[in-house]
Amino acid sequence: MEYLKTVAKMHQFVDAGIVPGVSYAIIDDDGIQTDVFGKQELLPERLALHKGELYDLASLTKVVGTTNLILKLLVLGEISLDDSFSKYFPEWHSPQVTIRHLLTHTSDIVGYIPNRNQLPKSELMAAILSLKSGPDLGKVVHYQDYNFIFLGWVASRIMGEPVQQLISKLVLRPLELQHATFTPDQIDNVVPTELIPSKGLIRGTVHDPKARILGADCGSAGLFATLDDLIHFSQWLLGDVKYPEFLPNDWLDQLFVDQTPGHMKNRSFGWILRHFDGHPYILHTGYTGTLIVVDRVTHKALIFLSNRVHPDPSNKLFLPNRSELIRTFVTENSRTVN
Repeated sequence: MEYLKTVAKMHQFVDAGIVPGVSYAIIDDDGIQTDVFGKQELLPERLALHKGELYDLASLTKVVGTTNLILKLLVLGEISLDDSFSKYFPEWHSPQVTIRHLLTHTSDIVGYIPNRNQLPKSELMAAILSLKSGPDLGKVVHYQDYNFIFLGWVASRIMGEPVQQLISKLVLRPLELQHATFTPDQIDNVVPTELIPSKGLIRGTVHDPKARILGADCGSAGLFATLDDLIHFSQWLLGDVKYPEFLPNDWLDQLFVDQTPGHMKNRSFGWILRHFDGHPYILHTGYTGTLIVVDRVTHKALIFLSNRVHPDPSNKLFLPNRSELIRTFVTENSRTVN
């Protein structure tokens, strides 16, 4: 199928100066449509965007990496959805928070950490654990990085390795995401993010300040990957490639089902859950300008990669245009599904 409206919308991002460049893929029953256009860098130089470059995925780390690591531990019986986070970290003072709450962003973590992005690692970890759950526990989805930082720490406590090492070994390799990495070694092949006057251009180092501080102990951000990696990952979600030894089909199915304690119908495990034409689809975004949309019922997916925070993140046009892109893709070439 052709996706003329969706493709035109993505070109508009670059033509209107909303993002420097775009790498995208559309997957459906007819195959894979891809393109790369625009710039990878505007300042201090103007450099063209090329195929095969790594992007800072930002919060796509949550659904590509940490969610699947936790599901793997659930399958192995190492943890339970009803486990209290306090079971693994007794110093956390809201024992009512469970693994399910963390996976669905319904933990309602409240509190304030002064100078959070300037703290050394040990102090930041202690400060995060000093927060608590609020009155909306299990009732409201409140998207927070802390949920997936905590999930990564649970995995580390069980398995004895930092979460990013576990994701590399237990998720990226089994799913054959060949270029995905937390530590890019060819910096020139990484699309840059913000240009900070005091630090220079961020390229090959994670953009998120909490992830920079926590390093290998951060499960909320930090992963870099190519468009090809995310095409392969999306094909797995669609069922076009199969890894039953990694995650049984019945567990993969659960990614497309409401998993919130209050049955709010807007979150599965890790993913945003939405509905169109009577069926669910999932999506997730990343602060740096990344997006995945997967509709398994109509068998189509969109991967949209940009570095919208370059040269600076003060970009008010991006979010409404991203929402319009999602709507355009989901509705374009829609068909009645029996």
